[in-house]
Amino acid sequence: MIYNVIGLMSGSSLDGLDIAYVRLEEVRGKWEYAIEQTRCVPYPTEWVTHLRQAARLPVGDFLKLHTAYGRYTGETVKTFMDDHDLEHKVHFIASHGHTVFHEPGSRTTFQLGDGATIASVTGLPVICDLRAMDVALGGQGAPIVPIGDRMLFSGYDYLLNIGGIANVTVQGPNGSYAYDICPANQALNALAHRLGKTMDEGGEMAAAGNYLPDVDAALRGAEYYQRTPPKSLSNQEAVAIAIRAIEDQQHDVKDLLHTMTVHIAGRIAAAIHQTPVTNPAPQMLITGGGAFNTFLTEEIKKQLSGAVSVIVPDDEVVMYKEALVMALIGALRWREEVNVLSGVTGAERDSSGGAIWLP
Repeated sequence: MIYNVIGLMSGSSLDGLDIAYVRLEEVRGKWEYAIEQTRCVPYPTEWVTHLRQAARLPVGDFLKLHTAYGRYTGETVKTFMDDHDLEHKVHFIASHGHTVFHEPGSRTTFQLGDGATIASVTGLPVICDLRAMDVALGGQGAPIVPIGDRMLFSGYDYLLNIGGIANVTVQGPNGSYAYDICPANQALNALAHRLGKTMDEGGEMAAAGNYLPDVDAALRGAEYYQRTPPKSLSNQEAVAIAIRAIEDQQHDVKDLLHTMTVHIAGRIAAAIHQTPVTNPAPQMLITGGGAFNTFLTEEIKKQLSGAVSVIVPDDEVVMYKEALVMALIGALRWREEVNVLSGVTGAERDSSGGAIWLP
C-alpha cells in the first residue's frame, strides 16, 4: 500500500515549520520511504512572539491563536503544494502542531494548530493531536518518534535527535525505549540572540569560548537528570534547566555557549553510556538542527570516547526526519494501527493516536 503524505513539524527551537512530502510504502508489514519534496518555512517575527507567549494567554485569546495558527499552517502548506504541483497527489496531512503545554502528570498536553482549520484551508484530510491519546493513557506523550525509528531506521542502535530538546531512541533485541535528555538548541539559540545572531552557526562562537566548570556544575544539578525513564521535558522545564546559563550576565556569552554545548554533549554521552546495547559495534544516527553544529557533534564524539560510531546522514534526513515520522504516524493512524509505543512512554498500553478531520 502506498501513501503520499505531507508531514508537518514545529519544534521548540521556533526556527520554522518543517514540511515534508513523502512517499510511504508498506509491503507485508515492512515500510519504506522516499522524501520527495521539503521546505522549512521560517516563522515571521510576529509568529515567533505569538508561539513563545501562547501559554500565558487568556483562554479566549489562546483559542483564537489555535485557530489562527491552524490557518497559517494550512495556507503555508497550500503554497508549498502549489509550488510543487501537488494538487490531487496528496492523500492526507499529518500535523504535529506546536507544543505549548505539556504536563503528563496531569494527563494534559496541547499542540497548537487547529486540525479542522488546516483541513478547511487545504481541502485535505488532516491527522493531528498525535500525543493526546498516549497522555490520556498515563504516558509521557514523548518521545513519539520511536515508532518511526523502529519501522524506518531499524539498522541503528541509537537515534539521537538534537532539536530544541535533545532526545534519544535506544533500539535492541528486546524492543525500543526513548526519552528526552536535556535542553539543546533552544538554549544555544537564546544565548546566540544575545550576540545578535539567530543561532551559533556550526558552533563557531562556542568553539571560540572557554569552559566554565561552575556553570556546568550548576546545570548538571537539575532535578530532571535524576529521574529515570520514561520521562519527557516540556519547553518550560527545558528553559528552567538552562536558565542558569541563559540569564548569566557575569560571563562572556561565548564562554556560556561553549559551556552549554559541552553540557549538552555530556548529558548525551551519559545517556548513551547508561544504556548499553548488545551490538559490539553500536551505531548512532544524529538528526535535527544540532547535527549541523560541528563543535557539538565533535564534542559528543569526544565524550563518547569511541564507544559508539556517530553517523550524520544526508541533509534532508537531518532536517526532516521528524516531519517524515509524523507522516508515518499519520499513515498508521489512518490504518488504525499502533503508532505510539507504551514501552517508550510508560502509558497503560500501546495506542493509535491522532484526531482525523475530513474536509
